[in-house]
Amino acid sequence: MSAPATSVTPARPPTSAGPATSPHKRRQARTAAAFLLPFAALFAVAYAAPIGYTLYQSLFKMHRDGLGLSAPTKAFAGLGNYSDALHDPVFRGALLRVLLIGAVQVPVMLGLALGLALLLDAKGTLFKRFFRLAFFLPYALPGVVGALMWSYLVAPGLSPITSAAHAVGVHLDLTSGPMLAPTIGNMLTWGWTGYNMLIIYSALQAIPPELAEAARMDGCSAWGIAWHVKIPIVRPALVLTTVFSIIGTAQLYNEPAVLQHVAPNLSSNYTPIFAAYNAVNDNNFGYAATESVVLAALAFVLSFGFLKLVQRRGAAL
Repeated sequence: MSAPATSVTPARPPTSAGPATSPHKRRQARTAAAFLLPFAALFAVAYAAPIGYTLYQSLFKMHRDGLGLSAPTKAFAGLGNYSDALHDPVFRGALLRVLLIGAVQVPVMLGLALGLALLLDAKGTLFKRFFRLAFFLPYALPGVVGALMWSYLVAPGLSPITSAAHAVGVHLDLTSGPMLAPTIGNMLTWGWTGYNMLIIYSALQAIPPELAEAARMDGCSAWGIAWHVKIPIVRPALVLTTVFSIIGTAQLYNEPAVLQHVAPNLSSNYTPIFAAYNAVNDNNFGYAATESVVLAALAFVLSFGFLKLVQRRGAAL
């Protein structure tokens, strides 16, 4: 008796192509693209396009022939504007001046902001809502209004600070050359401490209270809790406020622009933004674009370098 015949179905050869995208996933991709499109368009128009146009303008110089009576012509200069800017002692002095102001003012401001945030977060602090509003109020004022107020407070002949110093025999002029940088730094600290304090205070509010209670039960003092528990946890907020402060200091303009009305010795090229603005007034748009690009690159290098430094130190701990 012979065995029954069995049919064997040949195996289908494997295909190299992956599974086809389902209609549901294609709809999800189209929906995501539809939501991202307005942001991408706004980003391109309001951010990417101006940066690209500034870079383009920085590659050209304006040439005037003869007595300068004819219309200037634009000529390609390559990196010539960048070489001129980096060799310009006035522009380099403005960059150095802003760096020195930021090197002193930013740590002082963030130290005050951290201290105020810790005081507001403490259990025994009274009238927290009032003080939170009082600390934040300088930032709520427009920057130009605050600068105008401080210009009257430091103007010679009007300043109550100067009058009080003269009453005790101290000659003080807050608009003199050596005092201009401290005066501007004080204006920045007054206007931005409350803003940074609010960011740090919000981070402190997110800390579970059980951590502080456990540290207190272990015999840790209020200072010890702040130093060993709270400050390490709010480290990301401190990093964020530092980066914001570096970028903001590089863009310093309002305070010296307003202070210039009561301090005639304040140079019209006191900050890099001032220098770029003067180049625009001289119709030297290529050089103004170059100074703007150099300033933006400096702010990027400083902020990115600070982030990398913090990351390395955090990884080493």
